[in-house]
Amino acid sequence: MENATQYRSLVGALQYLTLTHLDLAYAVQHVCLFMHDPCEPHLAMLKRVLRYVKGTVSTSLHIGVSGIDSLTAYSDADWAGCPDSRRSTLGYYVFLGDNLVSWSSKRKTTVSRSSAEAEYRAVAHAMVETYWLRQLLQEFHAPISSATVVYCDNVSVVYITANPVHHRRMKHIEIDIHFVRDKVALGQVRVLHVPSSHQFADIMTKGLPVQLFTDFRSSLCVHDTPD
Repeated sequence: MENATQYRSLVGALQYLTLTHLDLAYAVQHVCLFMHDPCEPHLAMLKRVLRYVKGTVSTSLHIGVSGIDSLTAYSDADWAGCPDSRRSTLGYYVFLGDNLVSWSSKRKTTVSRSSAEAEYRAVAHAMVETYWLRQLLQEFHAPISSATVVYCDNVSVVYITANPVHHRRMKHIEIDIHFVRDKVALGQVRVLHVPSSHQFADIMTKGLPVQLFTDFRSSLCVHDTPD
């Protein structure tokens, strides 16, 4: 592009929009990757995002009355999903009771050597967020007594979190392993398997078919605002 100012301005505005429109998070982090030197195809991609925003102006995140007795997270990784750099995209959602309170979609700065490594790092990122939320609720004198449940669709990761024998196979992610294992051993976190068809965090890590995207979006407290 001869003048990238407009591109950067629009992407910057969309970044603010993701604070309440979580369904944009993956698309926005993708267009952010080309802020330094956008080309015409990137502008076309940005226009598609803007058309989606225009068509969903009545859709927003809904927060309802709900108990705060549980923290539940969904984590996912798109291993080596970038065709240029083969870096993975990590994403997670965190529910406080029935309300969605935190989410993230982020491209890794390094290349993961296996899908298990990428998924394990996604679990670790989700656990860091839930640990911070637990500490915050503790300071508000509203502690959560039940363990945080983190759902992951990778069976190997679920097995590794509960079986320290396999740690020596993944020494290159040793810090994350010890962090996750400590929380699991203390009973503060449980890492469970969820089928990919019910892995809501997929919406944060990869492009999805329209019907699946719509289904996941409605499951994440994003609905049309009633007139």
